[in-house]
Amino acid sequence: MTFAPPPPRLRTSAASPSRRLLLRATFAFAALALAGCGAQRDVKIIKLAHGLDQQHSVHKGMVYLGQKLAEKSGGKLRVDVYPSGQLGSERECLELVQIGGLAMTKVSASVLEGFAPEFKVFGLPYLFRDDAHKTAVLDGPIGREILAAPQSKFMRGLCYYDSGSRSFYTKKPVRTPDDLKGLKIRVQESPMAFALIRAFGASATPIAFGELYTALQQGVVDGAENNPPSFHLARHYEVCKYYSLDEHTSVPDVVVVSTHFWQSLSPQEQKWLQEAADESAAYQRKLWTSSTEESLAAVAKAGVEIIRPDKALFAAKVAELHETARQDPIVGPLDRRIAEVKP
Repeated sequence: MTFAPPPPRLRTSAASPSRRLLLRATFAFAALALAGCGAQRDVKIIKLAHGLDQQHSVHKGMVYLGQKLAEKSGGKLRVDVYPSGQLGSERECLELVQIGGLAMTKVSASVLEGFAPEFKVFGLPYLFRDDAHKTAVLDGPIGREILAAPQSKFMRGLCYYDSGSRSFYTKKPVRTPDDLKGLKIRVQESPMAFALIRAFGASATPIAFGELYTALQQGVVDGAENNPPSFHLARHYEVCKYYSLDEHTSVPDVVVVSTHFWQSLSPQEQKWLQEAADESAAYQRKLWTSSTEESLAAVAKAGVEIIRPDKALFAAKVAELHETARQDPIVGPLDRRIAEVKP
């Protein structure tokens, strides 16, 4: 099995003419707004956009980042957070970050695969032994090395936010891997995610998260896979009444900063921003645990059947992905090094 690239619509090449025009217009607006605010208040405004609900722990983590940065800088640096896809999808926000039209964004590590192949390792199923192992990897040398990988694409990671484990939610019960055969499952824009879904015998279908509710409702896809808070806050439980906690992947979220903006900061400002990001990551992880428990309770109350299948059956079905990854010159060494990390 090979990690085949996504369909043509999911590309990292130049945007279409209309999108390029939109990006240039957005960049001009952001640049003018930034210059105006700086002139009036001597404050650097950091625009941070993401696609999640304001009740999500990730959004709260980014608000906390802004608070800590304001404290550290004495008000010289301010973060304005734009949630719920106000400035575009994850892909569009990344494109804005690349050209400097947006200072920061939050994306899933899966979306970054097309910009830095090192991020593919997070898409491997059952990569982490437990939460302690995951924390040791992300907060250690390997995690920092991967965060720095996309700098040639005009962006760099600042920190990881906990995104829990991804599991399947569908319109029919999934109790064993065979129950996935023939289903159309929504996936992120990730070659690794495509490979995983195909290993289960399902059909991988890329759909923007903001369009997924309608796609589920209209039968474009039979299900999707995500963590409990996202399943709950996006109200996908209204359409999918079965949630199978196979926990096949633990793909973190990544707070990304434009290198255009990063290089405009002084060394002291960079230090403040990195420290605020690291502190916000620790804060967000604490929120994540309670958020997951609350979300599972809420969807169960709404009539969703929460299935706890034998995860060993699912792991066995996709074990070959690790064997294939070990042949990759970038992912292979990372996979082996992660396996050797001890908390």
